[in-house]
Amino acid sequence: MSSDDARQGGAERGEADGGAADEERTVRVVLVDDHRMFRTGVQAEIGQTDRTRVEVVGEAADVDQAITVITATRPEVVLLDVHLPGGGGVEVLRRSATMMADPARPVRFLALSVSDAAEDVIGVIRGGARGYVTKTITGTDLVSAIFRVADGDAVFSPRLAGFVLDAFANSDTLPADEEMDLLTQREREVLRLIARGYAYKEVSKQLFISVKTVESHVSAVLRKLQLSNRTELTRWAAARRLV
Repeated sequence: MSSDDARQGGAERGEADGGAADEERTVRVVLVDDHRMFRTGVQAEIGQTDRTRVEVVGEAADVDQAITVITATRPEVVLLDVHLPGGGGVEVLRRSATMMADPARPVRFLALSVSDAAEDVIGVIRGGARGYVTKTITGTDLVSAIFRVADGDAVFSPRLAGFVLDAFANSDTLPADEEMDLLTQREREVLRLIARGYAYKEVSKQLFISVKTVESHVSAVLRKLQLSNRTELTRWAAARRLV
């Protein structure tokens, strides 16, 4: 074999080896969702793909747990629910800003939520998430989305991409909602649940706060938005596609 043939053969083997390496690549992921059964289901779904290329290195059920686990494991991708006890997905993003900005080992976030409300989508993208998919996604498509986000791509379910494109249509930045910005993250969480028909006791259980605290948050929301009652609050939320 000539030296040229040897070099050519080596290049071909190198390409083949490189391709195999790409196929066997594993992305380290943290799951953040307050429903344990859902986290278990996600792990089962992504483990049923042709190649098990996603390694779940940690789980969390609320904001504080999420920050602890993400800091300890430094995953490549975090699958993040939007509505979480302790401040929601936006609060996780806010507290993870330094890790997201690390050029050497960036932690990237992919929102995975049951919500397809425009306000939720735009909120987490403003917070720094690289994409947003709903929980109807298949295991195979979720694995693909994880890899794309790990590589720095932006990934959205088709309908949700429209929200982001519309938000950027007339501005270089995502628009702010001045009335919504008056509310704290916890007040926003209470608002959404109340607008969706939850009773105060149900909101209390969902957010792990007392009924009196729920009542205080509702009063604060009504005052800040200059609304008179729960009916008006529901209409206000519906107009912004929060329910």
